[in-house]
Amino acid sequence: MDFKELNRQLDEPTRRNFMMKMAGTFLGVSVLPGAMTNKVHAAARNVSGKRGSDPINVIYLYMNGGMSHIDTLDPKPGTDVQGPTGVIESNVKGIQLGQHMSQFAKHVDKAAIIRGMSSTQGAHEQAYYLMHTSYSSIGTIKHPGIGTWIMNAQGRANPKLPGNIVIGSGFKSSGFMEPKLGPLIIGDPNKGLQNSRLPSDVDEEQFSRRLKLASRLDRSFSSRYKQTQVNAYNDMYNDAITLMQSEDLAAFDLGKESQAVRNLYGNNSFGQGCLLARRLVQNNVRFVEVSLGGWDMHDDMFTRGAEVIPRLDQALGALMTDLSTLGIIDRTLIVLATEFGRTPKINGNQGRDHYPKAFSCMLAGANIKGGQVVGHTDKMAANVESDKISINDFNATIAAAVGIDTEEIIYSPSKRPFTVANKGKPIAGVLTV
Repeated sequence: MDFKELNRQLDEPTRRNFMMKMAGTFLGVSVLPGAMTNKVHAAARNVSGKRGSDPINVIYLYMNGGMSHIDTLDPKPGTDVQGPTGVIESNVKGIQLGQHMSQFAKHVDKAAIIRGMSSTQGAHEQAYYLMHTSYSSIGTIKHPGIGTWIMNAQGRANPKLPGNIVIGSGFKSSGFMEPKLGPLIIGDPNKGLQNSRLPSDVDEEQFSRRLKLASRLDRSFSSRYKQTQVNAYNDMYNDAITLMQSEDLAAFDLGKESQAVRNLYGNNSFGQGCLLARRLVQNNVRFVEVSLGGWDMHDDMFTRGAEVIPRLDQALGALMTDLSTLGIIDRTLIVLATEFGRTPKINGNQGRDHYPKAFSCMLAGANIKGGQVVGHTDKMAANVESDKISINDFNATIAAAVGIDTEEIIYSPSKRPFTVANKGKPIAGVLTV
């Protein structure tokens, strides 16, 4: 059987795994899935959407399980629905937060709190998918997340680093777009990018010899089979090798930070993930997602919330302080998102159940008009009374903030038309551009 026949019979994941194993065999290293980018797009399009300006990078903080809006961003003091959670003032007059959001309260002047979020999807898996893609989950096609859309539209800003990264759990699919545009997964922020250095039994000279051998073996093969997949895998190997030999690899190393800075973010995976996200966008990685779980509080809401919410608050506050001190908050978009809220009514187990009808998210930093609330819920936080915001509109605002045309149509391999936010429109009054 010749290569053409073998390649025809292998599906995409099998071909990818095969080529990765070949790289490990010849070079003694692991290839980084997601280390590639679309070089045609990167060369053809300005990375920021505004010619001559710095790119807008995104730190996307996802609260997995359904964050309670009443206990965080939309408190209702003096009502039965507030429960034992206290209320504090922010640094913007008239904007109050739940008592555990004291660090973020210092940065509300840089943020737009979106209290008018509303959805009809109240099941975790479906709501998670909708929030990440703007589309309903169906069996016939997989949709890309916003990080993949950014890579497809604008490419990488730093040619030596992956442009789309997920730290811990997060949306990991590139959908119908090329796998190379999808995210690189970092399992543990404390361990950084694993398998990115030479094995202990391979020195630089041996590695160089292996590269030359692999190049000789590959030369005739690549010239004979000039297929897109072959060229893509060659690019992937070259990108991986470039990263291994680059000083920018240090961006993944939290050991470069002082213990004092690490403590500011919180000694937990979410806090350290946020610190790693800051290091990555500081090195012009375009999109980094960090997730915090534990929000599905059907019981014991107030005891559990007193543990989880301060974890979010500490990391978010430290992140915004850090970005401001470093002078890069104006080119970093911070997103705080969740799939739905929690019921205003406290159930018999002292918990709150799923509630997509009204909930809150937040945007801050680059191209965002801070110090404002968008959308208002009634006195019981049960209904959006004004400026109802759909998930699609929220995602369109993210896309517009980084310079993506929300109306541009991209066709899937099956020739179906899609836009980044599925007909969503940027939220009026939120953007400075």
